[in-house]
Amino acid sequence: MGAVKLFFWLFLFLVFYTYIGYGILLYVLLLLKRLFGKKRPALTLPDDENSLPNVTLMICAFNEEEVIEEKMANIRQIDYPRDKFCIMWVTDGSTDRTNELLKAYDEVTLVYSPERRGKAAAMQHGLKLNKSEYVVFTDANTLLNANSIREIVRLFMDERVGCVSGEKRVAARKEGQTASEGESLYWRYESTLKRWDSELYSAMGAAGELFAVRMSNYREAPSNALLDDFMISMLMVKDGHRIAYTSEAYAVEYGSANMHEESKRKRRIAAGGLQSIWWLRALMNPLKYPVVSFLFVSHRVLRWSVSPFALLALIPLNIALIMMDGGLVYTVIGILQALFYLGAFIGWLMDKMGRKSKLFYVLYYFLFMNVNVFRGIGYLTTHHTSGAWEKAKRG
Repeated sequence: MGAVKLFFWLFLFLVFYTYIGYGILLYVLLLLKRLFGKKRPALTLPDDENSLPNVTLMICAFNEEEVIEEKMANIRQIDYPRDKFCIMWVTDGSTDRTNELLKAYDEVTLVYSPERRGKAAAMQHGLKLNKSEYVVFTDANTLLNANSIREIVRLFMDERVGCVSGEKRVAARKEGQTASEGESLYWRYESTLKRWDSELYSAMGAAGELFAVRMSNYREAPSNALLDDFMISMLMVKDGHRIAYTSEAYAVEYGSANMHEESKRKRRIAAGGLQSIWWLRALMNPLKYPVVSFLFVSHRVLRWSVSPFALLALIPLNIALIMMDGGLVYTVIGILQALFYLGAFIGWLMDKMGRKSKLFYVLYYFLFMNVNVFRGIGYLTTHHTSGAWEKAKRG
């Protein structure tokens, strides 16, 4: 019984720490840093507009004819000097009217590849023609706030920063969309952790909806990277640079149309996470990367690899301890586990019925995310040679 108890408490701790404990510990460390850490001067942009650096906004796209008009209208409202702002679309094997529609915009630099090779390869193609020191990447189906480019450039005034990550915000087209609302809740929590990571030392990765790189610090991600944005940003961290996070530059996108479409995203992200962990395994060395290893393992490695297995293992371990008469505490935890899975099932059932309950869909979405880590393992075995993926339909 001793070994069973040991593994049970170890796995329970890992699950708690990954999803709750890490956030608590991170906040405590931040309070200590704010009290005793050295305060750095505030970052500001040059007063003279002519002193602002050239920036390229790069959109890598595949068959995005439906969103081009809205995206270009959004780009035109961005507040940044036009003579210092290059708009580059890189279309990766598009077979619809994407290229034809983009040719109607004189301000667009269009880069086209007839073969679909994935987003990482499209980025590399576009960057070969880029002439700016700062490149901002964004998705075709996201809308940026008007001040986003200025805010990103402001954070690059810190020479330690090699990458800037904007905030992803998820909108639902109609109330009660479980996929959108679940994803939005997840990203609000994730954004808080990213902001705290950044304040402590560095954010652990950037999201492709909106992030930027300093080209003198840039390192190319493998062309078969499933999470190209994450790999690009973390390779900079590996080189000793930092990822700054800001909520003042944000990208808004609609959530997935339904949970089936959301599952496509989650299993690809899970697969890309496992792929990235292996490629970036050197960052787990606390002797070489003392702060980064703590942040990376706590925020990424455990969530993408260990904790879903620990969550699953708690079920048979708990049953075994109850059957071995381990004590009242294991019976209570067993009941709580049963209530959690029952609540997740009710959330799934209510989603199928078109009904809404915040408590139940939170439980459902949490379990849904962890289940898709297992599905991501299968996805990785069949997609590890290519960075291309099936797009998820948005709401």
